[in-house]
Amino acid sequence: MKLRKHYLLVANPISGGTDKSKIIDLSKELAEQNGVDLHIYETTGKNDADEIRKLYKTHEIDRVIVAGGDGTILLVAEALEKEKATLAVLPSGSANGLAKDLDIPAGIEESAHIAFEGKVIEMDMICINGKRSLHLSDIGLNAELIKNYEEGSIRGKLGYLLQTIKTLSDNEDAFNCRIETADEVLETDARVIIIANSQKYGTGIVINPDGKIDDGKFEIVIFKNLDLMTVGKVLSGNMPVEDSDVQILSTNKASIHSETPVNFQVDGEYCGTVTDLEITILPRHLKIAVPLQ
Repeated sequence: MKLRKHYLLVANPISGGTDKSKIIDLSKELAEQNGVDLHIYETTGKNDADEIRKLYKTHEIDRVIVAGGDGTILLVAEALEKEKATLAVLPSGSANGLAKDLDIPAGIEESAHIAFEGKVIEMDMICINGKRSLHLSDIGLNAELIKNYEEGSIRGKLGYLLQTIKTLSDNEDAFNCRIETADEVLETDARVIIIANSQKYGTGIVINPDGKIDDGKFEIVIFKNLDLMTVGKVLSGNMPVEDSDVQILSTNKASIHSETPVNFQVDGEYCGTVTDLEITILPRHLKIAVPLQ
């Protein structure tokens, strides 16, 4: 029988282009204060999932704290999916959209206290062509932006800004697609199609106003046009849900077919090009720590 709790801190040393030493030091302090044995793993990009699973089982981990962005959280969630692990988030990536949706503050001290002491909820996950998604995935222009960012040499917010300019400058034509849900079939041209389990991108922009992470449904947000007026409304926080160029479908299962290959990303990680997506919801599939209030 364990006398003390065991936590695992998984830190991505390159996410967001920020040094994680302060996060690690603070986590050690809070672990001592809370009577927790803290084990630390820094991702390398090689066999991370296997190493995380090994540490989890060896030390009988009670909670896994993730210091990174949306992509790192997804890596850990997928690695420990069968273990029904409890996760906590220290937002420190280039994209921290899930943390924003969970009302986890960006400040390291505030988020660290939530990671150690927050209450635990159960949230949905999405399955897209066998891949897990916690947050927002999409095909089209935004996925192309992420591809360009990953291929670039500058990380962090500056890297995203530079690649946004490049992506919009090289902007391709809309793609034609067919979307089928249990309730309807839609054929349309689109610039971006978002599969949303929550509301916000990592920048804090609300893209799915009615999204909830635990309602057993996901939303398909279709941008048929991305002119300056539409982009301006989105960036200013006025998501144009009543606009004819934007349509939102809510469902628990869907398929999407594009006539041409389009760029595809899952929770901030570029996944190549696709023509077909099969999407289902996994209700209350992940336990995660959130603020007490």
